[in-house]
Amino acid sequence: LNAPEFTQERPKPREGEELLRVQDLEVHYLLEKDWLGRPRKWLKAVDGVSFELRQGRTLGLVGESGCGKSTLGRAVLRLQEPTGGKVFLEGEDLGRLSAGELRKRRRSMQLIFQDPFASLNPRMRIGEAVAEPMWVHRMHSTKQQCRDAAVELLEQTGIESSMLKRFPYEFSGGQRQRIGIARALGLKPKLLVCDESVAALDLSVQAQILNLLLELQERFGLSYLFISHDLNVVQFLSDYMMVMKDGKVVEEGEPKDLFASPKEAYTQRLMEGLLRV
Repeated sequence: LNAPEFTQERPKPREGEELLRVQDLEVHYLLEKDWLGRPRKWLKAVDGVSFELRQGRTLGLVGESGCGKSTLGRAVLRLQEPTGGKVFLEGEDLGRLSAGELRKRRRSMQLIFQDPFASLNPRMRIGEAVAEPMWVHRMHSTKQQCRDAAVELLEQTGIESSMLKRFPYEFSGGQRQRIGIARALGLKPKLLVCDESVAALDLSVQAQILNLLLELQERFGLSYLFISHDLNVVQFLSDYMMVMKDGKVVEEGEPKDLFASPKEAYTQRLMEGLLRV
């Protein structure tokens, strides 16, 4: 497998309290009903998945295309309503929150998309795009303070202040991903769900973004749920790793142990590149 060239070692993970706990999470889609209108056939995209993630740690989630890993990430964030199970963030059951309470809680958990261009308004300058969510969520008392914070975040993610008035189309894919990361950080999240967030980038740019994620994790104590089909990326970035197949977790453990001696034939085939990714 080709792998990006990483420029720094994975730092020793911090010992932190439990941030995220998922219990028997399910996302089922009704595919077919019988002639009486009763459910007959279901697609079990996520089927009884449980895990926990501690503060400052990274949980890597891998599997072939269609295994349910992206659906799991969206269900954790309540962007996709689960069919069953529970999600706890800092001990709080997200399923019991009202729409208003969930909106406030969303500041603590953000999503980094695979395609950053799709998450940015093409008609909005990037300085405004990064400042906007901070103003909507009243992270600062004035719009100017939001703009000043946006400048600082963009510089921390590698975007110069001279570029603030440019539009998204004027940036490369790697730069747009940096902008997306800065936009998410403006709400001071504790959890970032990275859904194939480097899959569309060249290997050299992948390494830059992954190293940036490590730097930001160390600086802000972030926790990552990192979803990827790239085993090399997951091995480098993760403290713990889960392998999904048909909506279920079929194997899990520390990356070095899974790579050294995978127990499941599915994991072995995934590592050998024999499955759809």
